[in-house]
Amino acid sequence: MTGHRPIIVGIDGSAAADKAVIWAALCARRRDRRLHIVTAVDMPGVVDLSEFAGEATEYVATAKSRLAAAETLAVSVIDDPTFEVTSSAVEGGVMDVLIGVSAQAELLVIGASETGAVTISLAAHSVSPVAVVRGRDIDGRPVAEGPVVVGVDGSDVNQPAVEWAFAEASARDAPLIAVHVWSDVDLTRSFGRAPADWQSIADTEEALLAESLAGWQERFPEVDVQRVVAQDRPVRVLSGLSETAALIVVGNRGRGGFGGMLLGSTSFALVNTADCPVLVVRKAVT
Repeated sequence: MTGHRPIIVGIDGSAAADKAVIWAALCARRRDRRLHIVTAVDMPGVVDLSEFAGEATEYVATAKSRLAAAETLAVSVIDDPTFEVTSSAVEGGVMDVLIGVSAQAELLVIGASETGAVTISLAAHSVSPVAVVRGRDIDGRPVAEGPVVVGVDGSDVNQPAVEWAFAEASARDAPLIAVHVWSDVDLTRSFGRAPADWQSIADTEEALLAESLAGWQERFPEVDVQRVVAQDRPVRVLSGLSETAALIVVGNRGRGGFGGMLLGSTSFALVNTADCPVLVVRKAVT
């Protein structure tokens, strides 16, 4: 594990956070990474905790108790004395803390928040990829069985998501469903009218998917890949597949996204509605 960035999971003491810890621990074990658990220590309206020693002590004690419980949970899931788990309580608001630690993470893991605001903001602003643990569970544990599903749009921005999907499928020994969705509405916008030769368009989209996967299939020959090309809306197709998938992987914005958009409409919808964990991967800024 030396030299690799850790899998970092943010917690707040909720049941959703417990599911995130379990998912993150299993992910760290599969990828042979250290698991680091983080919680924010935030006293609203207080700039410097050192000026409020009594209240700060109570907040810190609560944070430490929360971290200890999360560490115990992670260790119980893995049951391996060599598995490395560390933790830290970081002063600041939840968003600031998690965005800050994401710069040191290989992957940031969070539970789906009830309001969705924190989830959406982190998926949009995190430096590292973000896994939002949501959807089906068995006795409080996030679903682990099923294929990995990746949304493929053929853009350069999408390639890191495809790489993560192949790596996850390989580590899980799971099949990969690569989904490319095209819409007559998008084509009408592009050409000013609906194309007459739909079969030709479908063949082009099939070729686009094959080209997007070619290099990765050579790198991960052990992964069984199923290709799905559909004329529909990406959210509808991917949401449907999430009902039986173990993981959905998407880019943070697609080929049609505007440069200023930090989270595309498909990613936005899935982190709020998918029935399984969702991994949002952005292209690294160079």
